[in-house]
Amino acid sequence: MRHGKKFNHLGRKKGHRDNMLSNMSSSLIVHKRINTTLAKAKALRVFVEPILTKSKDNSTHSRRMVFADLQNKEAVTELFNTVGPKIMDRPGGYCRIIKTGFRKGDGAETAMIELVDFNETYVAKTPTSKGTTRRGRRSGGKSNVAAAPVQPVVTEEIKSEEE
Repeated sequence: MRHGKKFNHLGRKKGHRDNMLSNMSSSLIVHKRINTTLAKAKALRVFVEPILTKSKDNSTHSRRMVFADLQNKEAVTELFNTVGPKIMDRPGGYCRIIKTGFRKGDGAETAMIELVDFNETYVAKTPTSKGTTRRGRRSGGKSNVAAAPVQPVVTEEIKSEEE
């Protein structure tokens, strides 16, 4: 029986599935974007997001834990040197899945999975935004306008005129 087993088995046995997801995770970390089927992309997102969360803490323990999942030294080095510092402020949601149509041979639905912070098209639109939450958008918009800094140049000119 499959009670409570919600993950997609992808038509593979456990060893094959784990190795496939590990290899795909390494490719995603190194290349920042890969094309695959939609089912594999969704399974990969569930597999790789906890690994990306561990990369925020650059300690020996987290490196060893990530290496146990990836088994690839180059991917671990890239993850902790490049990806980890760039996703430090993001509270989650490190991957984006974009559907790309259907494969010609068997009609499988294909998708592109990419790391969110490494797509310059979307990052260039909002360079100063840190990512807002619903609560932050509601109250944050009004308070940011009221908290505008006062220009100190005006006060310096007044002091120089008095002297």
